Amino acid sequence: MEYITLSNGVKMPKLGYGVYQVSRDDCLRCVSDALSVGYRHIDTAQSYFNEEEVGAAIKASGIPRGELFITTKVWIEHYGYEECRKSVSESMRKLGVDYIDLVLLHQPFSDYYGAWRALEEMYAEGKLRAIGVSNFSPDRLVDICSFSRLKPMVNQVETHPYNQQKSAHEWMKKYGVVHEAWAPFGEGRGGLFTDPVLQEIGKKYGKTTAQVMLRWNLQRDVVVIPKSIRKERMAENFDVFDFTLSDEDMERIAAMDRAESSFFSHTDPNMVEWFVKMVEERKNKN
Repeated sequence: MEYITLSNGVKMPKLGYGVYQVSRDDCLRCVSDALSVGYRHIDTAQSYFNEEEVGAAIKASGIPRGELFITTKVWIEHYGYEECRKSVSESMRKLGVDYIDLVLLHQPFSDYYGAWRALEEMYAEGKLRAIGVSNFSPDRLVDICSFSRLKPMVNQVETHPYNQQKSAHEWMKKYGVVHEAWAPFGEGRGGLFTDPVLQEIGKKYGKTTAQVMLRWNLQRDVVVIPKSIRKERMAENFDVFDFTLSDEDMERIAAMDRAESSFFSHTDPNMVEWFVKMVEERKNKN
């Protein structure tokens, strides 16, 4: 395993297993499989509704807590100081842990400053080993870095060969924030898995296009959290530490950048309205 050191000295595995869109029915099995393959970094979120299953798999594994790196994320409806504190405590209960390695604010909307103050305090209390954000564009990241007691230690954003976040990456480096990739395969959208450049590079090293994409990000010091529900694919994604892409191949992949999301833009007002509507619908259900 390769590690990256966060601004506070905490070492974070550069490869983790993500459980976004892993159903509650599948999650315990999937996380158990990932741990058996060798993953020690598990990424979940309140909005994935599978924290309890992640916790059950961790407990059943028998792996010492100190060998694991667990990430979860606070959802928008739990923003604000009091709500954030309560929600993180609830996440700890669901995960069955007395501390969390990394907690991120999941979206850059609503009272994220109030939520950030709660994370800062829980970090100072030793309940969180590291804190960060997710989906923060460079302007929002510079804002919170500049007007908070603690700078975010991680920013998790969509990052893959078709959306490389080159400018965002440089801003993160400037402020000492580790870049973490969600959707490191872009879910294969736009034919990413069959891109001829990636296929040619993969053939050269005897690796799949997925392995090439993961290796490319690792060599950029970008943390990756690929997701699969198939154990053999988990093992394939984990097998990326026995080769190194040449500078020429790194440049060829860099030239693939389309600099646009394969999903949606968090700076699009229509998408912000969509998030607001989703939060309101959840409140009404409760």
